[in-house]
Amino acid sequence: MVPFDVILAGLAGTFTPVVLLYVLAGVVIGQFVGAVPGIGPVMAIAIAIPFTFVMDPLVGISFLVGIGKGGLVGGAVPAVLINTPGTPDAAATAFDGFPLARQGKPVKAMRMALYSSVTGDTASDIILITVSAPLAIVALKLGPVEILFLLLFAFTVIVCLVGGTIARGGVALFLGLLLATIGLDPEYATPRLIFSQTELYDGIPLEAIALGILVLPEVLRRLAQGSGLSHPAIEIPAGQPAADRRISWREYWSCRFAMLRGASIGTVLGALPGIGSTAAAFIAYAATRASAKDPESFGKGNIQGIAAAESANSAVVGANLIPLLTLGIPGSVGAALLIGAFKIHGIQPGPLLFDQQAELIYGLFGAMIAANFMNFWVGQAGMRLWATVVKAPELVIFTLALLLCITGVYLGAGGMFGLYTMLACTLLGLLLSALGISVIVFIIAFFLGSRFETTLSQSYSLTGGSLQELANYPVALALLVVNLAFIALFTRNRHRRALPD
Repeated sequence: MVPFDVILAGLAGTFTPVVLLYVLAGVVIGQFVGAVPGIGPVMAIAIAIPFTFVMDPLVGISFLVGIGKGGLVGGAVPAVLINTPGTPDAAATAFDGFPLARQGKPVKAMRMALYSSVTGDTASDIILITVSAPLAIVALKLGPVEILFLLLFAFTVIVCLVGGTIARGGVALFLGLLLATIGLDPEYATPRLIFSQTELYDGIPLEAIALGILVLPEVLRRLAQGSGLSHPAIEIPAGQPAADRRISWREYWSCRFAMLRGASIGTVLGALPGIGSTAAAFIAYAATRASAKDPESFGKGNIQGIAAAESANSAVVGANLIPLLTLGIPGSVGAALLIGAFKIHGIQPGPLLFDQQAELIYGLFGAMIAANFMNFWVGQAGMRLWATVVKAPELVIFTLALLLCITGVYLGAGGMFGLYTMLACTLLGLLLSALGISVIVFIIAFFLGSRFETTLSQSYSLTGGSLQELANYPVALALLVVNLAFIALFTRNRHRRALPD
């Protein structure tokens, strides 16, 4: 167990002016980019990672977490106002948020989204803080062979659920693992695939590949398609009655089961790699509608629909860190980017974090709770401001994003070499998108590639390459059985859906 004085020291590190200031800055930036359709917190986190290189690890990672949390709150603003979610996570919020706005109650809809988002996020964080340390103790009992089969199971889930088709998901997985092998062999220090470029001895810069694959293709696509005109937002009526602008305690309390259901679904799905907050929001919305006494009211401005969707997608943020911190396996692209941020500061996510970096982890937990409070107050104060952000010309927003990408990679990834690498990764990202190959699977595979290779080499040494030796590793065998069962179940269900009625 982590000593109590270490926990207190970590929490005390959170409540310093510099940490709180950067958490606040992250929340503000996150809500801003979330309110602009097309950017989103993942893009903002990828852009911000190079700038955290000069920060203290707690400050930098807390800043990124603040961006992620704020982005989910901001994403609900355009979903409510113009039926265009700022992030994919807020798509389900638009089902009832936009109709409520059309009824002349846009502020009421945005407040319900804010309150339920903070509620779900806080519930998920409490579960993260409660279960992560015990799970890390269990994870420490796992050796290389068990970790190898756990990674294989994670890859299977991600390929099946996120890859589109198994074939395309498999291609994305293979490419991500292949690019992760560039650099020095971890066992023999032999250069691989560097093509006489000494800058590649340490592998492809994390900042270059994150921005090149995730951000720049979308920025260039939006700049090419955009006309520089902004979408007109719904005008927020002046002089509204208080009941149309506020959420009363009775209204909030009437949504308690919807929020509890959403937070539970979001936490469970967030702890599983590859499923994501968008799926959690839709599942929670569907479950809430199915259990309601008046399901016909959903889609027409029912605040319980907003509460279910927002509590679910926000609960995923904290839950995504459960497998990341305890096993070193990211549950989403945002969590995968956090692995890059940890590695920039020389920290390897996984169960040893609670032994080697316990003060940092509990400082991060404190920053997450602080970010929830800041999310609430910034959202309260900034709703009308974020509503005007929706009108910002795309040309201005995405040109600024392009400049930030160039600056961040130049500073954090080795000058011009980093820019050339980012450009090459951008071309790869455009190619993957054109072929329908999942960049999400690719990114997660790339960030897990080095760990997968290390555990594979260690497992081969332990077993001598003999499958019979797996009999000495019952946990690994159990994971193999679960993996095969998941593949069989997924294949059967897909086959059934493909059959004509």
